[in-house]
Amino acid sequence: MTPEIIAQLAPHGVLRAGINLGNFLLVTGRDEHGSPEGVAPDMARAVAARLGVPVRFVPYPRPGTLADAAGTDAWDIGLIGAEPQRAETIAFTTAYAEIEATYLVPAGSSIATLADVDRAGIRIASTARAAYDLWLDRNIRNATLLRAESIDGAFDLFTSQGLEALAGLRPRLIADAAALPGSRILEGRFMSVQQAIGTPRANAAAADFLRDFVEEAKATGLVASLIAKHGVQGLSVAPPG
Repeated sequence: MTPEIIAQLAPHGVLRAGINLGNFLLVTGRDEHGSPEGVAPDMARAVAARLGVPVRFVPYPRPGTLADAAGTDAWDIGLIGAEPQRAETIAFTTAYAEIEATYLVPAGSSIATLADVDRAGIRIASTARAAYDLWLDRNIRNATLLRAESIDGAFDLFTSQGLEALAGLRPRLIADAAALPGSRILEGRFMSVQQAIGTPRANAAAADFLRDFVEEAKATGLVASLIAKHGVQGLSVAPPG
């Protein structure tokens, strides 16, 4: 620990942690004071404890708005999925946890595999600026992406407009499939959301510290213990970086 790291991560004497409230696997509730609870908030608490400073949560309804605030002195660390587009302004650690993203298709669909989805005439409902949506934007060539502002909105878009596929995180799609008799979740994954800790790119010393912290948190079992503590299904410890 050096004064430079403290100055970069706690310039106001407190670690301000940007938290994406829209990720139901990483933020599973709120405590009696209204602070977010879950794996992501606990990871931020662990970083603050290592620094020897208090933590203050800065909540955002969606990951895109958290990423937009990078470099505006709104937060010191942000806990969201690491994506190339976001990495233009945010220095990310390796992932501490992964979440599979795949597709749900309606009853009677002829779509059998992930590769079948990217065809002309296929319409995919997605959540705007989610990590998997950014991946789809870079990789889908023939299908059409239709976006909603929330996960619930994407589900409503899929059902109300009779779309051919719904993109999402596997744990949420399992719940969606239960509400749609005959629907199917495709085997495999088109990507895994890499949940990481980021800091503004100007914080070079802090970025190195955070990368080491995350690797240690995986190796010592901290991440696994937090997943077990909050009873999260569908979230896996990421492999070593």
